[in-house]
Amino acid sequence: MISIFVNRNGETKSVDRVEPQWLDPKSGVTLWVDLAGFTDDEGKILIDTFHFHPLAVEDALSAVQYPKIEAYDSYLYIILHGIDFEAEHQFATRDVDFFLGANYLVTVHDGRSRSIAKMREMCPRHSHVLDEGPVALMHRIVDSMVDNYQPEMEKLEERISGLEDEAFEGRAPLVRQLLGLKRDLAAVRRIMTPQRDAVGRLARREFPQISSEMAYRFRDVYDHVVRLTDEAFLFQDRVTGILETNLAAVSNRLNQIMKVLTVASTIFLPLTVLTGMWGMNVELPQFPGGKDAQFWWVSGLMAAVSGGMLVLFRFLDWI
Repeated sequence: MISIFVNRNGETKSVDRVEPQWLDPKSGVTLWVDLAGFTDDEGKILIDTFHFHPLAVEDALSAVQYPKIEAYDSYLYIILHGIDFEAEHQFATRDVDFFLGANYLVTVHDGRSRSIAKMREMCPRHSHVLDEGPVALMHRIVDSMVDNYQPEMEKLEERISGLEDEAFEGRAPLVRQLLGLKRDLAAVRRIMTPQRDAVGRLARREFPQISSEMAYRFRDVYDHVVRLTDEAFLFQDRVTGILETNLAAVSNRLNQIMKVLTVASTIFLPLTVLTGMWGMNVELPQFPGGKDAQFWWVSGLMAAVSGGMLVLFRFLDWI
């Protein structure tokens, strides 16, 4: 689906096609073309109408590319990533491609970008969204994409805090959960690190399309991306610490269990010897009281041996 918005003389309206003269910066027109879940025929507008470089168009039409910025003669090609809320893993991302010209912005995505959907709804009702220019429009979209990361990072922090409490108890191994968490955090780092660098280039005003005023706005977005990237690194360190703590706690709990079982086995060893001796078919020394009292004498002897061994183990601080 292609959505085309044109702002002229302070008025924004939706149109069906792009007029070639609108691409001239002197036309007084600000143009936004959004390709969302487009077909192959709709994708031809990138070459037939805008005459973008074939390599940039190939990247834009592909499924996944890492964040980057490429400068061409009259436009910038930018790839950034937003959170994929419908993915099985909460930190899966989907890329959004931007072609930024002097008076136009072309966005290419799979149709599931909430940030762009919000801008599409705002454009017909608020003319200033396009009236400020294509760079300001791109800033609004990028700022919204970055803001969408924060709630998911907060949910992740809650998960990590909960796992920390479970790790100290050591009642269950958390290896599977923690390794899955580390995999998600690694995916975030792979995306956020190049995204931080790309937004940083916009904030440093490396390109003539970015004015000083817009560079200040992108600097605020850059600070937000840096904070999110740092949180991803810190979260991965915390997860590594939780994994080590949980393994140590589970190992310590296993050692405690083995200690109890070893003490029990050690106590029953001399008892087995005594019962084996008195169970032999030979004459043994008899305790006072006759045959009827021998069972109680042997039982008392076994209880005394068990008690003595427990006292000894406690004295040696083995239990």
